[in-house]
Amino acid sequence: MDLKFANLLVAVPALVYAALVVPAVAQESSGVAERVEQGRVATEVFGRRPFMQSPRLSPDGTKIVTQMGRKGVDFLGIIDLNKPGSPPDFFLQTEEFREVGDRTVANWRWVGNRTVLMTLVSRETFFGNRADLTRLIAYDLETKKLTPLAWEGTTANGSNILHVDHENETILLQRGAFRNGERRFKPEVINVAVRTGKFDTVMQPNPEVDSWIADGKGVIRASVGNDRDTGKVRIMYRSGSNGHLETVYNKADPTFTSAESYPEIFLDEPNMALATSNRDGFQKVYKLNMKTMEPVGAPLFSVDGYDVSALIPDYHNNRLAGVSYTSDRFRVKYFDPKLAEIQKILDEDYGPGNAVIGSYDKSYDRLIVALAKPEQRWTYHLYDIKTGDFRRLGYADDTLRNAQLNPVKMVRYPASDGESIEAVLTLPRHRLGKKNLPVVMITHGGPFGPRDDASFDSWAQAIAELGYVVVQPNYRGSGGYGKEWISKGRANGFGLRMQDDLNDAIDYLAREGVVDPKRACMMGWSYGGYASARAAQRDPDRWRCTIAGAGVYDLPEMRAYDVDYLGTFGANYLAKGAAELSEVSPARNAKGKWSPIMIVHGERDQRVPVGQARILVRALKSAGKKQGQDFEYLEQPKNTHNLPYDDVHIEWLEAAEKWLMKHNPAYIEADGDKAPPITVATK
Repeated sequence: MDLKFANLLVAVPALVYAALVVPAVAQESSGVAERVEQGRVATEVFGRRPFMQSPRLSPDGTKIVTQMGRKGVDFLGIIDLNKPGSPPDFFLQTEEFREVGDRTVANWRWVGNRTVLMTLVSRETFFGNRADLTRLIAYDLETKKLTPLAWEGTTANGSNILHVDHENETILLQRGAFRNGERRFKPEVINVAVRTGKFDTVMQPNPEVDSWIADGKGVIRASVGNDRDTGKVRIMYRSGSNGHLETVYNKADPTFTSAESYPEIFLDEPNMALATSNRDGFQKVYKLNMKTMEPVGAPLFSVDGYDVSALIPDYHNNRLAGVSYTSDRFRVKYFDPKLAEIQKILDEDYGPGNAVIGSYDKSYDRLIVALAKPEQRWTYHLYDIKTGDFRRLGYADDTLRNAQLNPVKMVRYPASDGESIEAVLTLPRHRLGKKNLPVVMITHGGPFGPRDDASFDSWAQAIAELGYVVVQPNYRGSGGYGKEWISKGRANGFGLRMQDDLNDAIDYLAREGVVDPKRACMMGWSYGGYASARAAQRDPDRWRCTIAGAGVYDLPEMRAYDVDYLGTFGANYLAKGAAELSEVSPARNAKGKWSPIMIVHGERDQRVPVGQARILVRALKSAGKKQGQDFEYLEQPKNTHNLPYDDVHIEWLEAAEKWLMKHNPAYIEADGDKAPPITVATK
């Protein structure tokens, strides 16, 4: 395998970026805001990659590493805060991969104040199969050299960092490895010096271990193993660096509701860690006894009606700095007094939920703060606590900047069986106050686990910009609402009760006078693609059209695929027998009346094989349905399950726009208004 990287080094004209780091008051985006107000934003704008992405502060707070785009090409560079107004030092072109041998930079972080660590992803032919390989590469700011870290002898995954020692500039790396010419399927742990690339073995592969867990001192304290056939999760633990790993948990969760608790922060107390557990119905923060794997005492933090998402450790990774969760929007609750006070000030100045601390130095004196209302893209700012200076670094979207688009809010609606369901509602800004508007439902993927919230969603904004009301239900099975909500989705839900939840959202909005139920379409990706196909097949009188992306359409066929992909136990996530799966499979029920459906699928989709779409297309043709009239099929040769490139993402959104306009126009004569002209585009 040849993973050359030297050609990624680039020289970027300094003047292109010379004015990026400036006081926020010096550059306003009034011109963009005026164009947005006067007309609409072209759909293709919503399919483009961010202009600025994931700016991260060095531990001493003197430098920022970030990715920025220029004419469709992304670069990784360093902003030196000791040189105000100077252009970023761009050192790497973060190419996208499309063919075997191509590579891209997936993420980046600091190790100490001199080295930036990046994850490279490369599409390779690996043991006869196409696979995505990950590797780490270090950039030394002083020598300007790139150093590959532990590439030799690594199999597919070589980028899982378990611990960072900033002072000694080393990392603990979990990787798959070759030994004596043989591929080891279980990972080892090595200690790597990021400047030189030299490493030592810390933990040999263990047949019972799929992943390792380190404490804040860089000591491997626990491991997790998964039996693909029985579903049992084995957690092993040791009290210190010299002990042997002993099994403390070995159970399966047939409910698929994340019953396991994993140590996230090891405390400076014997055998104690912090973790989340849903033992009381919702994910809450507990102190966990690692010997018994039982919570100690009452929850340390919980959110009424919602799950805690993650724990945020302090700089030394041995204390809880905060927790994150999503209610109406993404939220963070800080326990560190300094961070808590900073977040309080930000909430007072910009409104709760509109300011998120994204990165900070080790002393919390300098922070990167992302600002956005629900209908805005993020704008990144540098906040210096000591001086009070608050200046803009850049916009996530340099086309839209901080323009406010279509208003977003959370609503609750009653399902037909009495359940209360939360949904995101995006209203077309040019039609505020109008009643009985056309509506497009965007159904999230998963289905079990993900959810939508009242934040900027590029798909919802793109469709609302066309003049449609957009609704995104968090139907039964959606994540963040506790394990009972997941269980309700799994119990007779796939294609049945969960589908009813979607219909009920339209009925509610119709009763409220917001939408015209006879002008409703549905679109979605992954499970959302399945739901769109199921809607077209099961409820054709309800839906004027549907748009199905990367969906599963033959569930028995998918279960057979998942036995290999997820294991015998994992394939049971569908929670139905083969006969029942056939009943709720759109491809096995292609006869009869259907709503017009557009099917979009990536040829390189590994999670849901493109064969699923082809099966559905064949079934529709066999049932006498005509392409171009009853259905349309768009197969994207370069696309995966994740819409990784601008062109495939834009093609998906623009194809959806054309299908909607053909079968359910946003503006009709009876509405009494007309579509505004396009005033913002990037072409």
